[in-house]
Amino acid sequence: MAQAKNILFIMFDQLRWDYLGCYGHPHLETPHIDALAAKGVRFTRAYIQSPICGSSRMSTYTGRYASSHGATNNGIPLKVGEETMGDHLRRAGMDCWLVGKTHMRADVEGMKRLGLAPDTIIGARVSECGFDVFERDDGMLPEGPDGSYDPDGAKTYNEWLCAKGYESDNPWHDFA
Repeated sequence: MAQAKNILFIMFDQLRWDYLGCYGHPHLETPHIDALAAKGVRFTRAYIQSPICGSSRMSTYTGRYASSHGATNNGIPLKVGEETMGDHLRRAGMDCWLVGKTHMRADVEGMKRLGLAPDTIIGARVSECGFDVFERDDGMLPEGPDGSYDPDGAKTYNEWLCAKGYESDNPWHDFA
């Protein structure tokens, strides 16, 4: 078997394709994304499978329609046993890490029924759509299988935004 290659798969939430320099935007400069695009693959005919971001992500992870995989809204879990790109790539010898936002929820009932503890390697991967988690941030109150990642509600990020001049009680919500 050939040695596995590195894959950096970037999925944006609410970013239009034509707002990137690599797709020809006349004014916006996105040099780092453009450099990655020049070395990789750019999708020119990609379509979402759901207007809801979480279920659309689950469609990308599974390669299936939301009506088929069942995670039809944010907060509805992807059922235990659904194979994801993380599962497929791991079998090909790759590590698969999640960084950022996903809105996925673990199928706690299914995991209990099958005796999968969330604190085991396989339980944690099932809880996170087949990925290992490097950093997960699902918004103002990011949550993972062990609870809130930031019980202060992105307080540090809000402080940083205020220091950069984004003044409000909640700059994450108002500006980010």
